[in-house]
Amino acid sequence: MSFTGFHEKDFDVFSIEGLDDRMQGIISQIRPKLEFLGQHFAASLSALTGEEMFFHVAKHARRTVNPPNDTWVAWAGDKRGYKKHPHFQVGLWGTHLFVWYAVIYESPFKEGISQSMAEHLDEIMATIPDDFRWSPDHMQPESTTQAVLGREGVAQMIDRLQRVKKAELLCGFTIDRHNPLLRDGDKLLKRMDETFSTLAKLYQLGKQGTVSASR
Repeated sequence: MSFTGFHEKDFDVFSIEGLDDRMQGIISQIRPKLEFLGQHFAASLSALTGEEMFFHVAKHARRTVNPPNDTWVAWAGDKRGYKKHPHFQVGLWGTHLFVWYAVIYESPFKEGISQSMAEHLDEIMATIPDDFRWSPDHMQPESTTQAVLGREGVAQMIDRLQRVKKAELLCGFTIDRHNPLLRDGDKLLKRMDETFSTLAKLYQLGKQGTVSASR
């Protein structure tokens, strides 16, 4: 398939009532695009990270009542899964598209990743653009720009990742559902690629943390 970007009807899926009906919308409307992105970026993310990256499209298999409010594809260096590893994500909420580097609560390497990031905080602040966003929770759609957080705010989020059991850390870029960029497949792929190139530095710091944590 050729990638045509994301359109209003893709985001409208999250307004469908009921688990079965919304899942059908996700499966038919959004998942083929996520599968395309998974395959498209696997090679370039492998080159950026120096390790083979495998993509995983969210199946939402554990849901029995509540319909999902977002859906995504994730890339990690593990064929079996991504949740315990630092990874990349692209996905949709009803309000926006997100492109993340993510460390979520299932990861056993959070302490090492936090320490590595804290040691390289100045480098992170210089590498990550001010309009990139940070989030402490992948289950919530809200995020904050680095410009608003500042050095102290980013440092607090990194420190929380180490201290709080359920803490998470995500960094990347979001695009409002009404932004015309989303409707231009080629330009959107380029924007994602540029974002991944920037986030690859965080991934490398995260990998340093996982290596030190496993020793």
